[in-house]
Amino acid sequence: MLEVKGLRKEFGQLVAVKDIHFALQPGDIFGYIGPNGAGKTTTLRMLATLLEPTSGTAIVNGIDIVRQPEDARPLIGFMPDFFGLYEGITVWEYLAFFAEAYNIPPRERKQVIENVLELTDLTVKRDTYVETLSRGMQQRLCLAKTLLHDPLLLLLDEPASGLDPRARAELKELLREIGAMGKIVIVSSHILPELSDFCNKIGIIEKGELLLWGDVDDILRQLQPARLLTIRCLDGADKLAEWLRKQPEIVNVQVVNSTVEAQFVGDDEAQAELLRRIILDGHRIATFSETTMNLEDVFLRVTKGEVA
Repeated sequence: MLEVKGLRKEFGQLVAVKDIHFALQPGDIFGYIGPNGAGKTTTLRMLATLLEPTSGTAIVNGIDIVRQPEDARPLIGFMPDFFGLYEGITVWEYLAFFAEAYNIPPRERKQVIENVLELTDLTVKRDTYVETLSRGMQQRLCLAKTLLHDPLLLLLDEPASGLDPRARAELKELLREIGAMGKIVIVSSHILPELSDFCNKIGIIEKGELLLWGDVDDILRQLQPARLLTIRCLDGADKLAEWLRKQPEIVNVQVVNSTVEAQFVGDDEAQAELLRRIILDGHRIATFSETTMNLEDVFLRVTKGEVA
């Protein structure tokens, strides 16, 4: 597992990361969310042992990254936002170079490279020169390089930056597969839609401070304890709104553009029962749906728009 304990980084008078704490288990995909300049990259560089914390530490599978950085590094794979790709070499040669750098035994390298090429769907590009690859393929190649030594913890800094919609969708699917392999994945981003489909945990950082972190569903329930029901009635919104205001499970009702929006307190069974009663009372319902908060709503709710 990964346990972050009071991680802090100061650059002179600037506190880039302020004593953050969180813990993740194998299989967790953690969306690390924040505006530019919030401290995301600084956090990842400290976890990757590339930047020494001012105070605090992190424990990866029982190994302290500050006291035992050499022992921690084999467990960590770091993919920076901007990465160098050497020109004049093929995809296979690029991966073979890093496989040797990671001290993968020579007799195992060929199979390891084949495995990461297959996982990242780059097998057909094995003899292609790296500088001729598209941006999306280069991202895949950097991820393949990051996976060569089979790290437990993957740190991905803005991995979808500059990708087209199809490449983003393919990257999401690849990250789901990696999470299913039992690895811990931390994905930093300020583009929320790319995280909402595959992260099971999130953390929101602003001005170096971790405002909240935890399971996505738990956070949504905390911030939106009542369900928001959107109902369109063929008999008119005002009549239905008046009926709903008399129901004990409804805490607030408003009419918006001929549609009723009602805040409902109850589970799925109670929601189904409410719909049944609405229909039995003679209201003709055209649409009945529940609107839930998304990561963008959460981000706007808890942040103030400040940067360090």
